[in-house]
Amino acid sequence: MNRQRLLVLAAFIAVLLLAVVLGLRSAASRLEAGLREALGPRASIAAVRLGFTGVEVTDLRIRGAPGSWPAADELIAKRVSLRPALSSLWSPGWHIARIEVEDGYLSLLRTRQGRLRVLPALLDKPRPADGTPRPAPRVHIAEVVLRDVAIDFHDASVRSGMHKLRFESLHADVGPLDLPAFDSPTEIDLQAVLKGPQRNGRIAIQGEFTIATLDARLKAAVHAVDLVALQPYLLKVNEAGVKRGTLDLSLDARVKAKQLHAPGHVTLTGLELASSGGLLSTFGGVPRQAVLAAMQRDGRIEVGFTLEGRIDDPAFSINDNLATKLAGGLAEVLGVSLGGVVEGVGSVIKGLLGR
Repeated sequence: MNRQRLLVLAAFIAVLLLAVVLGLRSAASRLEAGLREALGPRASIAAVRLGFTGVEVTDLRIRGAPGSWPAADELIAKRVSLRPALSSLWSPGWHIARIEVEDGYLSLLRTRQGRLRVLPALLDKPRPADGTPRPAPRVHIAEVVLRDVAIDFHDASVRSGMHKLRFESLHADVGPLDLPAFDSPTEIDLQAVLKGPQRNGRIAIQGEFTIATLDARLKAAVHAVDLVALQPYLLKVNEAGVKRGTLDLSLDARVKAKQLHAPGHVTLTGLELASSGGLLSTFGGVPRQAVLAAMQRDGRIEVGFTLEGRIDDPAFSINDNLATKLAGGLAEVLGVSLGGVVEGVGSVIKGLLGR
């Protein structure tokens, strides 16, 4: 009797597993059809393999629009795997358990007005001919995994014109994502290398962010980033350039009910400036001689700050708030008046944040 019961149990488990596999196969087939439709006319794929539990795309490429995009490609990926959730079979919309991108490339654009554009071929869909917007399908993505991805960040908001920052060896785990509402908390764990002409730095971001409400718990760290790569954000018109130096930054940001509280710390190390126009020349709006004197004395400039305010208040600006907080610290370190420091730091932060 015991053996018979075991055989019945084994048969039941086998049938259950078969049903799960067939269900995933059906969901994967549906996902493959939706993927081909969503990629658009500028996309090309070397191969799509439909497995029992998901879809694997090889050599995916989405070309940039000629004349309106700063790079030849919006996206390149050697391999993309998509695993649907079983709930896709009975729930409305799309339910994806995991998207994994390996050996990829992504280009981003910040416009002159400060707007960030990502994958316009996928996300900037034109309206139908009758002008009536179609409701976007609901998509739940439990996890997005990026491995060994490079990013070119093209910034048209700087005074010198288009400036490019290159990030490499990016690894990230992000999720869940609920499109198009983006109303659920999304966890993020990201590390990348920021390339520089003289040395490479590292960035890391960990925490949680709700896109719809802007509630956030984020920790960001920037270590040993090459200041030469950041010159467009550090220098005003006609200022001398940076010969060498590094930047470190840490930030612990909290946003709840639109209220921001974010203590942070900035360190400039080994800063050397190019030849200038004399004693009255500046660096970021700060008297150059004061900067050089502090570097010669300490080898670095360190400033702590705390950002606070309501992010939905039209009178609140992260740039101005940070400039004001940093101004007091910089003035104390450098021994200069606040007027020039506020203006100088404000130009740096506005360049970096684009607001």
